[in-house]
Amino acid sequence: MTEPTTAFHLHAGGRSRIRERTLAGEVVVGAFVMLGSPGGAELLARAGLDWLIVDCEHGTGTEADVLAQLYAIESAGELGGRLTAALVRPEEGTRLRVGRALDMGAEGLMIPRLETVEEVRRVISWFRYPPDGVRGLALGTRGAEQGEVGHGDVRRLNARLLGIIQVESGAAVAAAGETAGIDGVDVLFVGPTDLSHALGVPGRFDDPLFTAALETVVAACRAHGKAPGILLRRLDDLDRYLELGFTFVGLGSDGAFVADGARAAVAAARQRTG
Repeated sequence: MTEPTTAFHLHAGGRSRIRERTLAGEVVVGAFVMLGSPGGAELLARAGLDWLIVDCEHGTGTEADVLAQLYAIESAGELGGRLTAALVRPEEGTRLRVGRALDMGAEGLMIPRLETVEEVRRVISWFRYPPDGVRGLALGTRGAEQGEVGHGDVRRLNARLLGIIQVESGAAVAAAGETAGIDGVDVLFVGPTDLSHALGVPGRFDDPLFTAALETVVAACRAHGKAPGILLRRLDDLDRYLELGFTFVGLGSDGAFVADGARAAVAAARQRTG
């Protein structure tokens, strides 16, 4: 009997090739899922984004809402020859939060608020099964293909998980060169608002100090074959960041897209109705 092919089956387990594409230097664009809505997550996936991050740090959803949103992203299936990668930003970089998100089937994680190389090394060790790391083994979980991978093959699951470390402080910028050299760190992702405040230039994204920090992050990534990432504050900034060398680019969030669309619709209606 031919095995049925479904979006869930194809997607569960990292078939989007997001790590491969990211490390190859391809420009990949995505967004944050912050409303805790599976329906909203599916709509974003159907828009054709390369990746989506279910946000448990700043989003309205909790860890209990993550699995439904991962299913929703995966339900979009293959669009334009590619699948949208279902990623998660946990509340914090602790062993249980990292392990839970991966066990639910996230294809990678974005870890916020890490300051030192030692912190990064410790967190990355929780991404991977032994002998590459110290992730707890539970082969019946969705992240381990629900028992379809044997003990002798579990190590191969490590290679497809995308590791994204945020750069949100001066200390993280200073450590960028060493952080980018860590095996398993694939993306250094600038949080522009946090970083601008930490540098003493809040919201001044054109300030030379902020720009110099971005250049430091990009140079660190290039030196180690990793991808620099950033969240756009507005789409008009895209060309600037591409010219700087950023390749893992966040275009916004579900909440921002809804708000922008609603404001545009209301403004157009007011203009026509006086």
